Amino acid sequence: MGITQPKENPKSAVKRDTVLIVEDEANSRFLLKTYLESDGYHVRMAKSGEEALRKIVEEPPSAIVLDVMLPKMDGYAVCKRLKSSKTTHFIPIVLATALRGNEERIRGIEVGADDFISKPYNRVELLTRVKSLLRIKKLHDALEQKVNELEKAKEKLRKLAVTDGLTNLFNHRAFKKQLHLEISRSRRFGLPISLLMMDIDHFKLYNDRFGHPSGDKVLRHFSQILAENVREVDCLARYGGEEFALILPGTDKKAAKVVAEKLRRLIEWATFPNAEKLESGRVTMSIGVASFPHDAEDEEELVKRSDEALYKAKNSGRNRTTLI
Repeated sequence: MGITQPKENPKSAVKRDTVLIVEDEANSRFLLKTYLESDGYHVRMAKSGEEALRKIVEEPPSAIVLDVMLPKMDGYAVCKRLKSSKTTHFIPIVLATALRGNEERIRGIEVGADDFISKPYNRVELLTRVKSLLRIKKLHDALEQKVNELEKAKEKLRKLAVTDGLTNLFNHRAFKKQLHLEISRSRRFGLPISLLMMDIDHFKLYNDRFGHPSGDKVLRHFSQILAENVREVDCLARYGGEEFALILPGTDKKAAKVVAEKLRRLIEWATFPNAEKLESGRVTMSIGVASFPHDAEDEEELVKRSDEALYKAKNSGRNRTTLI
């Protein structure tokens, strides 16, 4: 005969809410523990405000039943400390007091208490208040999670709106916006801007010969090399097809040529799929360089002048940098 495995209790698989009891009086502390455990809660206990704060840092509870009259640090001080912290302000706190006056409740509200219970403790009242606060907290947590998910989705959409899907570089739209901002900044502070227009040589022939999937791999690797070798302040974008643009803020044409030649050589020396089967035996690029305000009066003219320099580079034999 086989050994019969004990059936798993469904309730044991469900994570129980933890309630922290902060009470210096032993009888009251264990009475609260008995009440709460009878309703399925996991209970932790603290005898003082200082001990409670330590335990909350170690393992934040789902809710806290906090006696007002505690030695050294009273319940008001503990409540204020917890509600002032970003990591613990969301934990529901039930303040317990033997005093009947409204002044104590007003003070409790001022320090952030979520509810109140009178001593001596009544089981039904205690469980009702704890259950109600935990229900509200769970609704709040669910809402906060949805808000976070919505924010992440919005951020993803914002990124998609300005990012080229294949290369993860800025897209044409983002490039135009950034160039406009940089030109405005240049006019304000009197700093030069250079623009590099870059084109992968004979890319159409590569695509026709080896197929678009291989061409996409070239574009991704090409983009990665460029992205790893530009400054954070620079704006690198896929302008369209196999053409790329690089905005160099605070950079004159002479310095821009140095950058362009560095990038051109990196691409020339890099390993690309099927490059050895090309006539040149490698993937190369041509670059055109123009600067603002030396070569152009606005962003449209700067793009036009950089493009003119690029076509000169291609017509002069490719794999070179040409200044306008």
